[in-house]
Amino acid sequence: MRHLMQVVKENLFHPENSVFPIENHLSAAADWLLRAQQATQDDGVAHSYDIRAKKWLASYPETTGYIIPTLYEYAKHYNAPQYAEAATRMAIWESNIQLPNGGVRAGTMDADIVAPTIFNTGQALFGWAKAWLETGDQRFKTSLITASNWLVDAQDEDGAWRRFPSPFTTSKLNSYNTRTAFGLVRAYEAVGNPRYLDVAIANVEWTLARAQSNDWLPDNCLSDNVDLTALTHTIAYSIRGILEVGVAAERNDYIERALKMAKTVASQQRQDGALNAFYTPEWKTAARWSCITGNSQMAINWLRLAQLTGEKSLIEHAKKANKFNMSIQDLTTSNMNIRGGIKGSHPINGGYMTYRYPNWATKFFMDGLMLEQLFDKVKNIG
Repeated sequence: MRHLMQVVKENLFHPENSVFPIENHLSAAADWLLRAQQATQDDGVAHSYDIRAKKWLASYPETTGYIIPTLYEYAKHYNAPQYAEAATRMAIWESNIQLPNGGVRAGTMDADIVAPTIFNTGQALFGWAKAWLETGDQRFKTSLITASNWLVDAQDEDGAWRRFPSPFTTSKLNSYNTRTAFGLVRAYEAVGNPRYLDVAIANVEWTLARAQSNDWLPDNCLSDNVDLTALTHTIAYSIRGILEVGVAAERNDYIERALKMAKTVASQQRQDGALNAFYTPEWKTAARWSCITGNSQMAINWLRLAQLTGEKSLIEHAKKANKFNMSIQDLTTSNMNIRGGIKGSHPINGGYMTYRYPNWATKFFMDGLMLEQLFDKVKNIG
């Protein structure tokens, strides 16, 4: 019944929590991620907490991979080594469960299907690259190279990844795989293999070649939907990938395309700072609820673009999105399964990760806040 009461409150009364200094929100979020790790039977991070079922889901290799750099960065900037230690344990676990061909499995650890997947492998690169640079442990470099080589070999000649789609999504051709290309950028930066950057560029070239004249990217959602809409979560993934490959490759045209897309999204930001969850190919919003992960990811994109291009107007958009997300983070509840965590949708019965607190929502929330707080210092959050 408690989850139904939360739905009623959020839909009828739009309650907000107090907004505290950023470091308070960051601390609570970091602690929630550690609890999500401790809630599993291994050193991975639980996929999410389900308030309706009142349980933690099994570890999720994909997002554990990119949580790792977030915790290393938090540990560094807040002199809190326990978070780096947790990140290292996550990275060791990722290496231990890596498939023999170098790929990373789809889904959670209790999924019936065990299959390597392009996107999930790309996200694990962030963790291994950061763990290798932070610790010098050779196992992380080995995992990073093996996974990167698998991605290189799996790419088609035109730059697309068509093989090894996730068996748990209905979309099989993904513009948001530019986020996988971004993972290869991190591998390139960590080990210096120029082939990784070449493959990343090839994917962005393929993606942008398919864009509409208004820069809308097709096949940019988690499901094949008849109305062709895309979720802010995956729109933000694709923008960040285009941007960061552009930075690494010194391709100003990529950066400019990412800037145009990010400004178009900003034009639809609500007064309260949130973004409606879905966009149409005309860049109009198509839902009243908000995907909280998408809010954080766009805040990151706006801040990175402000850093790189001098487009200072984007800073206020990012701060508004971050403030909205802080206002719906509960720092006082006695339920430690959700205190400091970030839900999938607002209201919580919205269409993305319904009734759940997914680990990646909290990860991107932290990235957005750290980038805002440490604007002139932090440039390499994953």
